[in-house]
Amino acid sequence: MPFPPPPRIPSGPRRRTLLASAAGAVLLAGCSDAAEDSGGGTGGSPSLTERTRARAALDSRGLVQRYDAVLAARPALAGRLAPLRAEVVRHVEAFGGRVPGPGPTGSVGSSASSAGSSAGPSVASPSASPSAPGDDKSALVSLAAAEKELADRRTAALVDVDGELARLLASVAAAGAVHAYLLTEAAK
Repeated sequence: MPFPPPPRIPSGPRRRTLLASAAGAVLLAGCSDAAEDSGGGTGGSPSLTERTRARAALDSRGLVQRYDAVLAARPALAGRLAPLRAEVVRHVEAFGGRVPGPGPTGSVGSSASSAGSSAGPSVASPSASPSAPGDDKSALVSLAAAEKELADRRTAALVDVDGELARLLASVAAAGAVHAYLLTEAAK
């Protein structure tokens, strides 16, 4: 005689669902705690978070200068580059920096804010030489390389910061990678 089938147990949440929920809760709690802990400085010296934010603002300002140099030399590219430049300006502002008025009239030195001045001279800026290459394709390739290099540096900086700044760096790095892609495609 065969055994009767086992009694049917009402199905509830599965183990995977419970584990995923628990992991999500731990991650959210960790992000909240890290965001609260990483913002404070120690006795007047800027914290790692403050230095990273200032460096990011300065780097984005340098990238705006690169766009301005290309736009001044290659005005025919304005339709393509203006939206990307506007995004980079928003990145500067998101990191707490300021950009001088629109167009290629300002310089990093004239717009240094208190946040930007704490980054120090060792910051490698994509605007080391804000001159534009001679033709449209070269200009686009040059901007794409600057965007990619900065996106890569921001991605690498993620390991050093937590919370809100890490999320902002990741978002801006992703936007920079998209800009690099769009610029590369436009150069083809």
